[in-house]
Amino acid sequence: MDPGPKPGLGSGSGFEVRVLASLGRVQGSGHDSGPESKFSSVELISTLYNVFVVCNGKLSFKFDSFLNNLKCALLFMQKALAGLRRIDLDGLRWRVFDAKGQVLGRLASQISTVVQGKDKPTYAPNRDDGDMCIVLNAKDVCVTGRKLTDKFYRWHTGQVFHLLTPIVWFFLDDLPCSTCRYVGHLKERSLKDQMAKDPTEVIRKAVLRMLPRNKLRDDRDRKLRIFTGSEHPFGDRPIEPYVMPPRTVREMRPRARRALVRAQKKAEMQEQKANDTRKGSKDKAAEVSA
Repeated sequence: MDPGPKPGLGSGSGFEVRVLASLGRVQGSGHDSGPESKFSSVELISTLYNVFVVCNGKLSFKFDSFLNNLKCALLFMQKALAGLRRIDLDGLRWRVFDAKGQVLGRLASQISTVVQGKDKPTYAPNRDDGDMCIVLNAKDVCVTGRKLTDKFYRWHTGQVFHLLTPIVWFFLDDLPCSTCRYVGHLKERSLKDQMAKDPTEVIRKAVLRMLPRNKLRDDRDRKLRIFTGSEHPFGDRPIEPYVMPPRTVREMRPRARRALVRAQKKAEMQEQKANDTRKGSKDKAAEVSA
């Protein structure tokens, strides 16, 4: 008896249904809050692996590289769509910020204004009426001065039970002291290293530190979606490009301008003095020859 075709990518079996259902839950996460919208990337990966085992590894493409690319795409989608179920998206606008060539602080101030809803006439400090903010090209954001090397992000590392150290020492005298001390102490990372590691965190920290520290801060943080490049998974949304206000850039700071004017005046005086010296020497030579 013919067992029929083995389940594979073109067999018309339940494989396509499971894959499409999983991908549908990925794309639909954030639109609904039902039990079917819960998605785990392990489910799709395990499904593909089972098909690979059933087909005895006889597939027409490199399955390992396909799984790696699929895993990266799923992680990107999950990170981009995380927390959308907890946001009431009714009536919200999707504003897109292009960070390419923008100054970090000025960009963060505009984003914080939009995410709080301060640009609306219905703004109230006790309500979260801000719009969704999508920031693109985070890797191309600019900073002024020497902030790239002089600005540092600092944090502490330590153990959870360091407050219970006296109690632990009282009951356990032979406990090694290394278990009750801080492990790494103060950690720091420069802005340049953070841009190389994860430029999205630079913009996120700049925006969050401009927001008031209250109960609405976490919800406003969920409305902020930052991407390293120019691609984002919200193409089906009615996005609106945000136009940054024009910036009046001074050609030179006042102190540097004053120094340049003094240097120019000094150079003019030296040149005039040299001309006077040459003219005097010529007149003296003319008198001697006469």
